Amino acid sequence: MVKIGLLGAGKLGKVHLAQLLTLPEAQVVGFYDPDENVAQDISQQFQVKCFPDVETLLQACDAIDIVTPTPLHYPLAEQAIRAGKHVFVEKPMCSNLSEAEALLKLVNEAHLCFQVGHVERFNPAFLALRDYTLQPLFIEVHRLAQFQPRNTETSVILDLMIHDIDILLHLVKSEVHRVSASGVAVLSESTDIANARIEFENGCVANLTSSRISMKKMRKMRLFQKDAYIGIDFLNKKTEIIHLLPAGAIQPQADHQASTLSFELDTPQGKKSVAVHYPPVPEVNAIRMELQLFCESILRQKPVAVNAFDAFQALKIAYQILDKIQKNNPILF
Repeated sequence: MVKIGLLGAGKLGKVHLAQLLTLPEAQVVGFYDPDENVAQDISQQFQVKCFPDVETLLQACDAIDIVTPTPLHYPLAEQAIRAGKHVFVEKPMCSNLSEAEALLKLVNEAHLCFQVGHVERFNPAFLALRDYTLQPLFIEVHRLAQFQPRNTETSVILDLMIHDIDILLHLVKSEVHRVSASGVAVLSESTDIANARIEFENGCVANLTSSRISMKKMRKMRLFQKDAYIGIDFLNKKTEIIHLLPAGAIQPQADHQASTLSFELDTPQGKKSVAVHYPPVPEVNAIRMELQLFCESILRQKPVAVNAFDAFQALKIAYQILDKIQKNNPILF
């Protein structure tokens, strides 16, 4: 069993704490939050010990879960690693690339488990595609959220779009060739809505739109590959796969589908069969799953699900996007 502590008991930290308490692999020793009123409320609500400072909490645990504002990720992760503790840190792993590079070096030298909370990797809609071969040539992504006053000091790229950047780099096994982007700060001092185009060396192109000033919520990714379309609805946890097959052909993966529809279509190449599949979506809690895998990595001494290098690569692309936006929106005096 892993003795684990929590740093940060805000909105997301509270969710993490609730999920940690359900894990048979974890023993929650307590948490620390600088807001005494919040700390007292959380301690009473969950019947978990509130520690007076970070140092005392680190001394009592084997691993730490960092769910604080992003600017605190690096100093807290560094402190934990130097104390010999395994670390789970929410995305993005750091506030900037220099911190992320320094942290990556620390992790590689420490030989500890270090996992980053790119939670969409564990979204049931994405997990439904684990048995499918994905070789996308074009990807369209929309991640839209309604405006919330919290976290506005962080751009929409680091707040929302980085989820999709991580998924793209996980899916497309190719180096990034070119990045272009534009964005606007509407209701805050940082970018609130942005569009980015990422071109990969293998020819795949991804078009990403992220907004935190939308009237409705949307978290959808559409993948287009040879003779197939895959739709992933991260928000509603639904997945569909549409295959274009020779007329009368049987889809070889049909045994794995929850349901299948098919019809014939006339094309310039002749009659084709269109098979629409709705793969079974597993009933899992994404945050619980990522935390459980983190604990299992510690106990079984195996690689973590989302490592520091993966998170660093996603952050590098995010900052390329931010740089393009800044160049496209010069400050005028």
